[in-house]
Amino acid sequence: MPVKLCAVMHLFHDPARQTLDEFCRTLAEIGYAALEIMAPDESLPEIVTTARRHGLALASMVGHASLRDGFNKYENHDRIIAELRQNIDLAAQYGVGGLICFSGNRNPGQSDLEGMVVCAHGLRRIAPYAEEKGVNLNIELLNSKINHPGYQCDSAEWGVALCEMVNSPRVKLLYDIYHMQIMHGDLIRSLRASLPWIGHMHTAGNPGRQDLDDDQELNYRGICRAVAAAGYELYVGHEFRPKGDPIEALRRAYEVCAG
Repeated sequence: MPVKLCAVMHLFHDPARQTLDEFCRTLAEIGYAALEIMAPDESLPEIVTTARRHGLALASMVGHASLRDGFNKYENHDRIIAELRQNIDLAAQYGVGGLICFSGNRNPGQSDLEGMVVCAHGLRRIAPYAEEKGVNLNIELLNSKINHPGYQCDSAEWGVALCEMVNSPRVKLLYDIYHMQIMHGDLIRSLRASLPWIGHMHTAGNPGRQDLDDDQELNYRGICRAVAAAGYELYVGHEFRPKGDPIEALRRAYEVCAG
């Protein structure tokens, strides 16, 4: 079976060109299985209702504020956990599969191991509630070389070690393929090794973070076939910035990843 694909809504839906209903219908006709949104707001019920009308799930949304100021500071834990409890409730209510979480940027004088321990402490506090509600907390892997200087969870190995330290079936990784290509490459081997801890994936072409075309270096056809063959059953979300018409970009990306 091919991977299940979704699209990050704010990158591909232009309300001036398409209603939400038209956008969801088009996604379903192409073959997409789900939508992904950023931070939830008052539009969430409408998005969920419209997506469901066209057979689309809601795969993921951001779970807490502040990418740079995240779980690797003890003083942030009360704030982040309060935000996550609220969004776990929303996710459970509306059937959202996972919430995106962030380690935060490295702190002066704190080693990567020390940062991991602090992240694990906070995640262990909220993991039982996520388990109770059936919602994944997906720690995002981001590159610290180009887009997010200083970000701590910047390698698959560090992310897997964090998940193993927390040891919850609901604390997983958002494996962003674009970011991990920049950090360490060897993606198919890395994805297979990380698979038990992956709760969601993101795509984009490198360099440029744009379409999955022949002007970038990643073989997404091979990557998606490999993770499907390895038994990955959750979603692969397109998070690239389309060069031209966003719907045509999604059509082409679907052909590459589901072919």
